[in-house]
Amino acid sequence: MCGTLEGKNLVEEVAGKKREEIKEELVGTVKYLIEADLQVNGVVERPDVVGAIFGQTEGLLGEDLDLRELLKAGRIGRIQVELKTDKGRTTGKIRLPSSLDRYETAIIAAALETIERIGPCEAKISVTKIQDVREDKRRFIVKRAKEILEKFGQTLPETQEITERVKETVKAEDIKDYHGLPAGPALEESDAIIIVEGRADVLNLLKAGIKNTIAVEGTSIPQPVIELTKNKTVTAFLDNDRGGDLILKELMQVGKVDYIARPPPGRSVEELTRKEIIKALKNKVPVEKAISEKAERRETRRPSFLEILKKLQGTLKAQLLDENSQVLAEIPVRELREKLRETENVWAVVFDGIITPELASMAQEKNVRYLVGMRSRTVGASGKVKVLTMTDLTRRKGR
Repeated sequence: MCGTLEGKNLVEEVAGKKREEIKEELVGTVKYLIEADLQVNGVVERPDVVGAIFGQTEGLLGEDLDLRELLKAGRIGRIQVELKTDKGRTTGKIRLPSSLDRYETAIIAAALETIERIGPCEAKISVTKIQDVREDKRRFIVKRAKEILEKFGQTLPETQEITERVKETVKAEDIKDYHGLPAGPALEESDAIIIVEGRADVLNLLKAGIKNTIAVEGTSIPQPVIELTKNKTVTAFLDNDRGGDLILKELMQVGKVDYIARPPPGRSVEELTRKEIIKALKNKVPVEKAISEKAERRETRRPSFLEILKKLQGTLKAQLLDENSQVLAEIPVRELREKLRETENVWAVVFDGIITPELASMAQEKNVRYLVGMRSRTVGASGKVKVLTMTDLTRRKGR
């Protein structure tokens, strides 16, 4: 056996603890647990290992990180050593509890790897892990609190962050997979469903006690959602942004929507409180009414085609507008066809020129809603495109 080292009394005190006693010490102020593998080319015992750790790191890191002083101050715990010997070689595990910060703990861990001998025997220590003991405790608390909630139906104070984590853990387990999409557990059995954008929205509604939800997970509506809308009362509960508008637009084209609900301005579904969720769903409106109200709001804030046409008169220019009457492009009329062909989401074309059947046909292909010019060689409408001239607009204003 490779002989014992200096500090025999301290070594025996530190190394003689049982594993259960060491574990009890971790319940205190310990933040981290350094774990390391030990390989020794010889036979050694626990006091030898602990003695080498204290002896060979002494003075290495200065007084502030001296292991003996840290142990006396309670900033590190007692070192645990587990050894096995076989054919003249010793292997084992070293565990060192630390209440230092993570940087100081990492320095202590690195210092362990500088130990090259235990007594006269060659040795190698390799740090394998620095465990955050507090995170393990938090996971235990969450798990145990969840068990208590499920068993007794009790809840913890809502002001505590841990409560939210418990709720999230409990509700996350309730999310089911419906053809690859996150959904509430009552989706299939409910006569009415709520369609939301993503998994976080489903989870937030679950936290509010609403279980008949499904997320589309993108702007392309999945076929399972389309099938669900055929035989159920459908509420689309989507964010008040362009993403929500695009989802709603496609959903109404490929499926059936009965009601539309929206979160308050500037908020998203996933961040609403239970009270806000209930209020938003209570204030849902039939889809026809929602579309009508949106059109009215758009018309209210939209500049009139007559005003735009008068500004363009005599300039030989054209404007391409989106559905919010924002100018996508202003170009010479001679470039109109080419620009229209390459521009997406054009809602209206207003230009200083003559509307021809060819231009109306191109506008229809691009899903343009209004084609407005000085005069027209086509009449009233071409497919879904509404054709308006200066005369039409002036007559309307005069009524």
